[in-house]
Amino acid sequence: MSSLKYWVKTSPAPFAKMIRISWQPLKQLELPVIPVFSRSLYRLHKLLYVFFTSLFRRLYWTPLFKSQIVGGKGLYLYSGMPQLLGSLSVSVGSGCRWSGISTVSGRWNSPQTPTLIIGDNVDIGWQTSIAVGNQVILENNVRMAGRAFLAGYPGHPINPIERAQGLPDMESQIGKIHLKENVWLGTGVTILGNVTIGKNSIIGAGSIVTQDIPDNVIAAGVPAKVVRELTLQELISRPSLHTLADEEV
Repeated sequence: MSSLKYWVKTSPAPFAKMIRISWQPLKQLELPVIPVFSRSLYRLHKLLYVFFTSLFRRLYWTPLFKSQIVGGKGLYLYSGMPQLLGSLSVSVGSGCRWSGISTVSGRWNSPQTPTLIIGDNVDIGWQTSIAVGNQVILENNVRMAGRAFLAGYPGHPINPIERAQGLPDMESQIGKIHLKENVWLGTGVTILGNVTIGKNSIIGAGSIVTQDIPDNVIAAGVPAKVVRELTLQELISRPSLHTLADEEV
């Protein structure tokens, strides 16, 4: 208990009541908004934030993280450094973007080192968790929105007695996960082991994928099922945007 609170509680009742009444407005006291000053201060705050964030990313987070992986040319980390748990082999292609608020874990009792293979130009969103049982492959241009969960192993056995004893999961419970080129996972998608998602396919937000998804489709639901095929027009790049991208480069 702070000395002020103790003093108020032990003071005579009328005086203590007066202090409590006076203290409430003081707790809500704040500086007024002075338009020119406040806006300038906010701009300075943003400038300093961007500067120090960029500095830490370039000189601290990225070198530390790249010391634990293979490759990673042009890797852009944001919001810190992803957490790597357990024995893992991580290979990253070029030009990838990866949220630091994410976790990759390797199955600790796997007979072989769990392997995560990431291609070029891959996006891994915030709060994503990748549990590598034996192997997880993300091919070129894969996009993973926030809170994706790739569950290559469950971490617990099916048998309740073994689970209560803290025994590990069984080999039959783990499986490879393979996202082929250009796959897009919406927010909150879960993918279980032994699942391959075909080239260009899109998985709707909140879906749970329990079986293979073919190329060039949109799938959604629990469990995820094919909603429709992507049209030829949807699969062909728009010339105007392609030209604009070339001009920007």
